[in-house]
Amino acid sequence: MKCPICYFDDTKVVDSRVATDGLSIRRRRECLKCGFRFSTYEEVELLDLAIVKRDGRRESYSREKLVSGLKKSFEKRPITEDNFKKLVHSIEREMQRLKKNEITSRQVGAIVMKQLKKVDQVAYIRYASVYESFKDAQEFRKELNKLIKEKK
Repeated sequence: MKCPICYFDDTKVVDSRVATDGLSIRRRRECLKCGFRFSTYEEVELLDLAIVKRDGRRESYSREKLVSGLKKSFEKRPITEDNFKKLVHSIEREMQRLKKNEITSRQVGAIVMKQLKKVDQVAYIRYASVYESFKDAQEFRKELNKLIKEKK
């Protein structure tokens, strides 16, 4: 890891501990040239996972696309950064549990909706309306009625 100050190629890890989110490792590092200390975070990354789109195309899994879609769902909704990270991790963990190199965009959408429903029902409805391509207010009403029945 390069030093962010002098760009020297070598640093040493001074301390490692679990980050506050419980899902990543915080490493305290020191530059071996200038002595500058800084922190880095290490977390699990999904590698070699292909998403099969509805039209049959395949593309590599992108955490950025997942985060972008979730952020749109949570726009002006109360969620902490830690809880948002936990949501992303829980979605990715569920995808990993499938133990496949390829999963369909439908499977990803279903996992996202399942996890969103647990966290925020408004964000869930927003995501579902795009994912399921709601055509009118009736489809919104049907989904809202399902949520209300589940809550009782």
